Amino acid sequence: MGERLTQGDIDKIKKEIEYRTLVVRKEAIEAVSEARAQGDLSENFEYYAAKKDKNKNESRIRYLERMLKNATVISDESQEGVVGLNKTIELYIEEMEEVQKFKLVTSVRCDSIEEKISIESPLGKAINGHKEGDRVYVKVNDKMGYYAVIRSITDGDDSEDEIRPY
Repeated sequence: MGERLTQGDIDKIKKEIEYRTLVVRKEAIEAVSEARAQGDLSENFEYYAAKKDKNKNESRIRYLERMLKNATVISDESQEGVVGLNKTIELYIEEMEEVQKFKLVTSVRCDSIEEKISIESPLGKAINGHKEGDRVYVKVNDKMGYYAVIRSITDGDDSEDEIRPY
C-alpha cells in the first residue's frame, strides 16, 4: 500500500512534477553544459555541482511519480465537530498538563515544526474520528502511551499547505 493522499495532494504533486520537468530540468541541463564548456572536468567543481543538482531533480521527479503510481486516494471530508483531515485540533495532554494545537494532515504535508501532524502518526491515528471532549489514549509503542483530551476542533483546508520537500 502506498501513501494515502487527498485529491489536493495529488494535484500539488502533479504541479511539482510538471514544474521540475519543464523548468528545473531545462535549467539543470543548461548548467551542466555551461560547466562542461569550462574545460578540464577532472578539477571542475561547477560541473560536479551542476551534475549533482540535475540528478537530485531527476530523483525527486521519480520519487513523486512513484508516489502517485502507488497512492490511495482518500477523502478529506469529515463530519462537523469530528476530528479529520485539515482540521485544527486543540489537545490537552494530561501527562504534561499542557495544551497543544496542531493541524491534522496527510503524511506528505506533515511538518512538526509548522504544527502539522500526520494522520499516520500515533497521535493522528488516536484522535482521528473523535469529537470535542473525548479522552483518547495515544499508543506510542507497546510499552508507552499517554492520555489526551480533545478541547476544540476547527475546520480548515489544504490550500496553503505545501508538499514536504526532500
